[in-house]
Amino acid sequence: QVQLVESGGGLVQAGGSLRLSCAASGTILSISAMGWYRQAPGKQRELVASITSGSSTNYADSVKDRFTISRDNTKNTVTLQMNSLKPEDTAVYYCKAVLSWRAYWGQGTQVTVSS
Repeated sequence: QVQLVESGGGLVQAGGSLRLSCAASGTILSISAMGWYRQAPGKQRELVASITSGSSTNYADSVKDRFTISRDNTKNTVTLQMNSLKPEDTAVYYCKAVLSWRAYWGQGTQVTVSS
Protein backbone atom coordinates (compact mmCIF):
# COMPACT_ATOMS: atom_id res chain seq x y z
CA GLN A 1 0.00 0.00 0.00
CA VAL A 2 1.03 3.56 -0.72
CA GLN A 3 -0.09 6.62 1.18
CA LEU A 4 0.22 10.24 0.10
CA VAL A 5 0.08 13.01 2.67
CA GLU A 6 -0.23 16.63 1.59
CA SER A 7 0.57 19.72 3.59
CA GLY A 8 0.91 23.45 3.12
CA GLY A 9 -2.55 24.64 2.12
CA GLY A 10 -4.23 27.61 3.71
CA LEU A 11 -5.63 31.09 3.24
CA VAL A 12 -3.65 33.75 1.42
CA GLN A 13 -4.36 37.11 -0.15
CA ALA A 14 -4.22 37.59 -3.89
CA GLY A 15 -0.65 38.05 -5.02
CA GLY A 16 0.69 35.94 -2.20
CA SER A 17 2.49 32.61 -2.20
CA LEU A 18 1.97 29.14 -0.80
CA ARG A 19 4.06 25.99 -0.93
CA LEU A 20 2.39 22.58 -1.06
CA SER A 21 4.24 19.41 -0.21
CA CYS A 22 3.33 15.76 -0.64
CA ALA A 23 5.13 12.78 0.81
CA ALA A 24 4.62 9.22 -0.35
CA SER A 25 5.13 6.31 2.04
CA GLY A 26 4.58 2.60 2.05
CA THR A 27 5.78 -0.09 -0.31
CA ILE A 28 7.53 1.98 -2.95
CA LEU A 29 9.95 0.67 -5.54
CA SER A 30 9.83 3.63 -7.88
CA ILE A 31 7.40 6.40 -8.71
CA SER A 32 7.08 7.17 -12.39
CA ALA A 33 5.09 10.39 -12.32
CA MET A 34 3.88 12.75 -9.62
CA GLY A 35 1.60 15.67 -9.92
CA TRP A 36 -0.86 18.13 -8.47
CA TYR A 37 -4.50 18.42 -9.41
CA ARG A 38 -7.16 20.76 -8.12
CA GLN A 39 -10.92 20.82 -7.88
CA ALA A 40 -12.94 23.94 -7.31
CA PRO A 41 -16.58 23.79 -6.16
CA GLY A 42 -18.85 22.76 -8.99
CA LYS A 43 -15.95 22.04 -11.33
CA GLN A 44 -14.11 18.95 -12.49
CA ARG A 45 -10.75 18.00 -11.13
CA GLU A 46 -8.01 19.38 -13.36
CA LEU A 47 -4.29 18.95 -13.78
CA VAL A 48 -2.20 21.75 -12.33
CA ALA A 49 1.30 20.40 -12.87
CA SER A 50 3.09 17.09 -13.25
CA ILE A 51 6.66 15.87 -13.18
CA THR A 52 8.23 12.62 -14.34
CA SER A 53 10.98 10.65 -12.64
CA GLY A 54 13.37 12.34 -15.05
CA SER A 55 12.09 15.78 -13.97
CA SER A 56 10.22 16.62 -17.16
CA THR A 57 7.42 18.98 -16.22
CA ASN A 58 4.01 19.91 -17.56
CA TYR A 59 1.83 22.81 -16.46
CA ALA A 60 -1.71 23.95 -17.04
CA ASP A 61 -1.71 27.14 -19.08
CA SER A 62 -3.44 28.97 -16.25
CA VAL A 63 -0.50 28.46 -13.86
CA LYS A 64 2.51 28.69 -16.18
CA ASP A 65 5.10 31.19 -15.00
CA ARG A 66 3.45 31.32 -11.54
CA PHE A 67 3.72 27.76 -10.21
CA THR A 68 6.76 25.50 -10.05
CA ILE A 69 6.70 21.76 -9.43
CA SER A 70 9.69 19.82 -8.15
CA ARG A 71 10.38 16.41 -6.66
CA ASP A 72 12.93 14.61 -4.55
CA ASN A 73 13.21 11.03 -5.74
CA THR A 74 15.27 10.01 -2.72
CA LYS A 75 12.54 11.14 -0.32
CA ASN A 76 9.53 10.37 -2.55
CA THR A 77 8.23 13.90 -2.20
CA VAL A 78 6.76 16.42 -4.61
CA THR A 79 6.41 20.13 -4.01
CA LEU A 80 4.35 22.84 -5.67
CA GLN A 81 5.52 26.40 -5.21
CA MET A 82 2.66 28.75 -5.98
CA ASN A 83 3.37 32.45 -6.52
CA SER A 84 1.22 35.36 -7.61
CA LEU A 85 -1.87 33.54 -6.45
CA LYS A 86 -5.25 34.60 -7.79
CA PRO A 87 -8.75 34.08 -6.40
CA GLU A 88 -9.42 31.64 -9.24
CA ASP A 89 -6.69 29.39 -7.84
CA THR A 90 -8.99 28.64 -4.90
CA ALA A 91 -9.61 24.89 -4.80
CA VAL A 92 -8.81 21.66 -3.04
CA TYR A 93 -5.40 20.54 -4.26
CA TYR A 94 -4.66 16.83 -4.58
CA CYS A 95 -1.34 15.08 -4.90
CA LYS A 96 -1.12 12.14 -7.30
CA ALA A 97 1.57 9.51 -7.74
CA VAL A 98 1.79 6.76 -10.35
CA LEU A 99 3.50 3.53 -9.36
CA SER A 100 3.44 0.35 -11.41
CA TRP A 101 0.73 1.84 -13.65
CA ARG A 102 -1.54 2.50 -10.68
CA ALA A 103 -2.56 5.96 -9.51
CA TYR A 104 -2.61 6.95 -5.85
CA TRP A 105 -4.18 10.11 -4.49
CA GLY A 106 -3.75 12.18 -1.38
CA GLN A 107 -6.64 13.37 0.74
CA GLY A 108 -6.45 16.93 -0.56
CA THR A 109 -5.53 20.26 0.97
CA GLN A 110 -7.59 23.44 0.75
CA VAL A 111 -6.11 26.54 -0.85
CA THR A 112 -8.15 29.71 -0.55
CA VAL A 113 -7.08 32.96 -2.17
CA SER A 114 -8.91 36.08 -1.07
CA SER A 115 -9.29 39.13 -3.28
